[in-house]
Amino acid sequence: MGHLVTVATCNLNQWALDFEGNTKRIIESIQKAKEAGAKLRVGPELEICGYGCLDHLLEQDLYLHCWEMLERILKDESCFDILLDIGMPVQHRNVRYNCRTICLNGKILLIRPKMWLANDGNYREMRYFTPWLRPQEYEDYHLPRMIQKLQGATHVTFGDAVVSTPDTCIGAETCEELFTPDSPHNHMSLDGVEVITNSSGSHFTLRKLDIRLQLIVEATKKNGGIYLYANQQGCDGDRLYYDGCAMILVNGEVVAQASQFSLNDVEVVTATIDLEEVRAYRSTISRSLQAAKSKAKYHRIQTKFELSSEEEDKDLGRSPSLPIQPRYHTVEDEIALCAGCYLWDYLRRCGAAGYLVPLSGGIDSCATATIVYSMCRLVIEAVKAGNSQVIEDVKRIAKYREGRIPKTPQELCNQVFHTIYMGMSKQSSKETRQRAKDLSDAIGSYHVDLDIDEVYHAQRNLIVKCLNFEPMFKVEDGTLAENLTLQNIQARTRMVTAYEFAQILPTTRARPGGGSLLVLGSANVGESLRGYLTKYDCSSADINPIGSIDKSDLKRFIAWAEKNFNLPCLHEFLTAVPTAELEPITETYVQSDEADMGMTYDELTTFGRLRKVHKLGPYGMFQRLVHEWGSARKRGPDDDAPVHEPAQIAEKVKRFFHYYAINRHKMTTLTPALHCNDYSPDDNRFDLRPFLYPSYWGSWCFKRIDGEVRRMEGRKGKEKE
Repeated sequence: MGHLVTVATCNLNQWALDFEGNTKRIIESIQKAKEAGAKLRVGPELEICGYGCLDHLLEQDLYLHCWEMLERILKDESCFDILLDIGMPVQHRNVRYNCRTICLNGKILLIRPKMWLANDGNYREMRYFTPWLRPQEYEDYHLPRMIQKLQGATHVTFGDAVVSTPDTCIGAETCEELFTPDSPHNHMSLDGVEVITNSSGSHFTLRKLDIRLQLIVEATKKNGGIYLYANQQGCDGDRLYYDGCAMILVNGEVVAQASQFSLNDVEVVTATIDLEEVRAYRSTISRSLQAAKSKAKYHRIQTKFELSSEEEDKDLGRSPSLPIQPRYHTVEDEIALCAGCYLWDYLRRCGAAGYLVPLSGGIDSCATATIVYSMCRLVIEAVKAGNSQVIEDVKRIAKYREGRIPKTPQELCNQVFHTIYMGMSKQSSKETRQRAKDLSDAIGSYHVDLDIDEVYHAQRNLIVKCLNFEPMFKVEDGTLAENLTLQNIQARTRMVTAYEFAQILPTTRARPGGGSLLVLGSANVGESLRGYLTKYDCSSADINPIGSIDKSDLKRFIAWAEKNFNLPCLHEFLTAVPTAELEPITETYVQSDEADMGMTYDELTTFGRLRKVHKLGPYGMFQRLVHEWGSARKRGPDDDAPVHEPAQIAEKVKRFFHYYAINRHKMTTLTPALHCNDYSPDDNRFDLRPFLYPSYWGSWCFKRIDGEVRRMEGRKGKEKE
């Protein structure tokens, strides 16, 4: 019996409800795995229907269509002679399960339901599925008629079982099960399972890959064995980007790793592994004692199919894959690649003619524009690499010079990306107008420079004529209500103007077939948390690629892009003071975002993380920050946190929660944002909270903070005495 086995895993760019397209990509991945000599192929979670189907997973049609697509795969003889692990939802005795179907040569060997469901953050699996709550138990599943004909039987095993071949044993776990304290791979490993597959629908979050990889390394380093991780990759129709990174590990070492971000629809990685290495690694006394004692015994589905071959082992040119160093991206890389890939997927699948971004001359809209330029760079790289799908999509979208594919990112940018600067004669500075133009020239976007004074004055005059009242700005001695009214007229005028130009620009440019543009938003996560935006202004858009990225990460990205994209003009954005430019500029006054908000962007990042990730309310946040920001703390060399007295910290915390509460209603209409951070304020999927709050001023939690401040100040006074 041989001992070298070749196995395959993959990234697939699946699209929710694209049944035939998804099936085509599954079959292509199987064929590529076979071409590489693999005898086992694993794919992403729910790969037939796509992971992000959401409430469509409650529809009977979806389950029928998944079986119809599986039938297509089982009938395809190009998918024979390889063990297949395919993801799809299955109804068993009127209960919906998230399942793996293990197939071989046109027949199903096992249906393995997911045991621990993902149900926090963006995940809502308990809304659609029921977990299989009976470890190591199984029963018969009654197959649909169409599958019975292929199976030659009416039933197949359904439950927590494994597949045994003459040369090894294979078990499956699904996504979230890896992240649980008592993961199935522990019990399967102790029961002699040597190859474990993990099929995931894991979405991107900044700095998340190292956590995922640590868990897989730990699983195989502790238990020994072969671990195949598969994942979806791309935008499948929602706010999430699934970041691929399919990988194969052996005994705690990575031997194959696919890309984390890519424009490839199908990416397969393989590795050749010596089964004897697993057996030798597991031969420790303590592990053997635990295995002998373990009561977790799995039913084995027997098959004569072998993953290894004695004949192929005689090939002296065949050898086990060597360990490699895992590839990680920097935060700046992640922003450029994730957002760029997401925007291309969205554009090619939605049918729009391109994107439009209102440029303000500030760093947020600059970041959005730079991300679109990153998208164009990725597309041109894929075209040069001969990616047929990308070439086909470019020909369909970039139509101004039909028959000619753009050769540079700037050429592509000019066809699919439009920027517009909407200024005011008194409020807009020549510096912001120039920065917007310089950026447009550098990246090649089709740029429009205009002023909205006429529209603004027409709206302002409605108040004058109808109410016999002349509103004034704060710098002109106007009230707060007047000041906000006049600012909001400008902000909302810009939103209407942006959509107006997005609708008409392809026509005025004589784009063949016409079309319209998608408007991109540029509100960062801190401004959304604080509510520092006008409802239905330029924060209202079709998609917001930076909506869950904080200001400090955006600055890092722009500084990185200045050098890596060779865009010297970005330096001016980094040194400029953030300003909305909604109030008149005078010799003594220039509007500042941080001054308006009453807190810095770095403070907003801290508040956001403590509120969401650490699950702290006002009192808990104060108690933590009084130690982390307090003047009495011992400061180390890397401690760059601010230094404040308890009363100052209390004021900042209370101000944050006050503004968060009164502006919470704005989150209900916030533009869908690409999910990048664990403290995103996205109301629709991720951050579920009321939008009508009792006043925090005078609330019990604020009273508790005030009481703590008095206690701390009293203690400090006694210490001085």
